Amino acid sequence: MQGTILVGTAGQGILRSADDGATWHRLGLREAIEFDGVVRSLLVDPRDPNRIFAGADAGICLSEDAGVHFKRLESPANGMHVWALAIDPRNADVIYAGTGAPSRAAMFRSLDGGRNWTRLPVELPEFCAGVNRPRILSITVDPEDCAVWFGVEEGGAWHSQDKGDTWRRIDDAQSGIVNSDIHAICILPARGMQPRTHLIATVNSVYTNTNGGHGPWSAESSADRFDGMYYTRTLLPLEGDQDVLLVAIGDGTPGTRSQIYRSLDRGATWSTSLLHAAPNSTFWALGTHAADPDLVFAGTKYGHLFRSADGGKSWFKDWRDFSEITAVAWTPVVAAVKPHPKSTLGAKPHD
Repeated sequence: MQGTILVGTAGQGILRSADDGATWHRLGLREAIEFDGVVRSLLVDPRDPNRIFAGADAGICLSEDAGVHFKRLESPANGMHVWALAIDPRNADVIYAGTGAPSRAAMFRSLDGGRNWTRLPVELPEFCAGVNRPRILSITVDPEDCAVWFGVEEGGAWHSQDKGDTWRRIDDAQSGIVNSDIHAICILPARGMQPRTHLIATVNSVYTNTNGGHGPWSAESSADRFDGMYYTRTLLPLEGDQDVLLVAIGDGTPGTRSQIYRSLDRGATWSTSLLHAAPNSTFWALGTHAADPDLVFAGTKYGHLFRSADGGKSWFKDWRDFSEITAVAWTPVVAAVKPHPKSTLGAKPHD
């Protein structure tokens, strides 16, 4: 693999490898993100693979050298825990960030590539029944009409058609989305005879809509679809084929049994991916890049890192274990990472 792998963790900041996972290095001193900090989200700028955004416990951070160094972008989210990030696929200057526990859940937007940020006018509860303080787990921007969607764990699914100036909550009896515990939202653009498809994953179901996100949504419980495992963690459309979709499923959080399923028909049917090792907990994060759509990374709640070189059909566990994995990304740029002067994370042991 040519590029740099980045693993966001809760407790070790960001770990990076520029040699295909043979060696791993933490961030150094005097970085905006502490090397023992919390990073909840990673996002590679589609226009420039050197630019990597990170949602951290310090706020919204940015690397301009493929992950070697990170600076904090001054924003109203300073000091808040940033859980989700998204870039408008038609205008990469438009970026969204969502915060959450232990901070107040809120949405933020930049219209100039991250230089300036504003807090958006959507009011979310400070507390909720299921997780105490809600958190925004997913943000996505529709590539057809630039509508913004975000989902809150224990706070519902929200939609804006004016780049976040106004919002409408869509989970209710009329839509058929009856669970407010939203884990992931993704949108597959129309292609050929396939209509634009919106998917929303709640904690225990995947909802689908082919009417532009309007009207009723259809759903089937995850336990019925996925071999009795209910905990629907995240969805990932593959960059190279807009019909292919991956879902990470477990039997709970952190969970003891987990699987990645693959759909070739936009979530209508699913098949089990081949795992060449047993994951130690629920798969928590998935990451890919358009430079090689077949290369996909997956991290578990308790620190196992898996990779697939065939678009999610089969998965192998990398040699190194991590602390809690919260986000995974890779960029085709080979970063000039080097060991921390006082602490190295080691190299792959010799056979």
